[in-house]
Amino acid sequence: MESAYKFILDELNLHYNESVVVAVSGGPDSMALLHLLVRIKQAIDITVICAHVNHNVRKESSDELLFVEKFCMQHGAIFESMKIEDYGDDNFHNEARTKRYNYFKQVVHKYSAKYLFTAHHGDDLIETILMRIARGSTLRGYSGFSEVLSMPDYTIVRPLIKVTKDEIIKYNKQHKINYVLDSSNQKDVYTRNRFRKYIVPGFKKEDKNIHTKFYKFSKTLLEYNSYIDQQVEKKIKKIYIQGMLDIDLFLKEEHLIQTKIIYYILEHIYQDDLMLITDHHVELIHNMMISKRANAIIYLPNGLKAIKTYSSVVFVFEDIKSDAYEIELFDYINLPNGKNIERVKKTTLTDNNVCFLSSSDVKLPLHVRSRKNGDKMNVKGMLGSKKINDIFIDCKIGTKDRDLWPIVVDANGTIVWLPGLKKSKFDKTKDEKYDIILKYY
Repeated sequence: MESAYKFILDELNLHYNESVVVAVSGGPDSMALLHLLVRIKQAIDITVICAHVNHNVRKESSDELLFVEKFCMQHGAIFESMKIEDYGDDNFHNEARTKRYNYFKQVVHKYSAKYLFTAHHGDDLIETILMRIARGSTLRGYSGFSEVLSMPDYTIVRPLIKVTKDEIIKYNKQHKINYVLDSSNQKDVYTRNRFRKYIVPGFKKEDKNIHTKFYKFSKTLLEYNSYIDQQVEKKIKKIYIQGMLDIDLFLKEEHLIQTKIIYYILEHIYQDDLMLITDHHVELIHNMMISKRANAIIYLPNGLKAIKTYSSVVFVFEDIKSDAYEIELFDYINLPNGKNIERVKKTTLTDNNVCFLSSSDVKLPLHVRSRKNGDKMNVKGMLGSKKINDIFIDCKIGTKDRDLWPIVVDANGTIVWLPGLKKSKFDKTKDEKYDIILKYY
């Protein structure tokens, strides 16, 4: 922790009476960072603004807000907070993160702060890198996250990136810093929790300082990525102009440069949200570029669309109504209706809350979306198709619930499952061949 203290003092060039914002949840990591900045405040008299977000999904959230506010009052830090009243059409974690950082940006601007501090630490870096390797990402994405990230008008700083979770807990104990614990961090349903509980400990057994190796790996990838970006920037000025990509010029480049151009565009659009992007997305876009189809659309996370029209491609965010959504299905989705869909390895259930599919019968990737006018599905055991709206009526699903009810479709837009209500002709019995099991709960 003292290395983080020294980094903030020596590397960031903070000035007397300068304002800094720190994101604080109330957990052990952010409370340690807040305490660290309070110590620095005592040394050089900076203004520390604590930004807290009440996610409004657990009953403890209100108590946690009061806990953090009390700490700030006792230690001379300014307390700012916001409450997320509702969630819309996106994956819960992605949407919550977007709302958090939009709020942090508002607080930074309010106090004309130069820095936003977050408590991401060395163990977080290991988890992030391993998750992105397992899922697929960009070169920059594989690097995890950087110690310092320059935004257009402020800088995000993660001074604990070289510090382990154990060191943070030890620091809190040494300085008698209280903190709260989020029970959801123990649930195996979340991918990061599984990596944290079962995979990272194995690496630590091999080397107790493994976090330093991952940090070096991260820095190396960032350096290589920076060099390649410089080469791509020379070409992209001619190929990608004012948000439009010229396919004819794009196709004249080598495959490596082509894929890097796509990565480059997505990295600049998503910035620090690269966890949303995988190499599969890049492959979809690249295949669209080289195909002979004159018009095509690729749906990407957070409502981004890549639209091909003859010899050009544009990337635009779509405006959708508040109850409409479409989310690519990987391992797990938290749905807008409060339910979940998870890809599981096995199950004893056979009802409409589970679906058995064969990847040879459907076109991947799968998506989960809200209903659309004219939706029809080939119901299992029936001849022909049936309107989704008629299924809702038969099952006595209210109008409000229909708008958020999940519909699973393949990459061609074919409906393969209506979770909790009906299976399609694509559903397999346990005696048949299948390699995808989806569970709705």
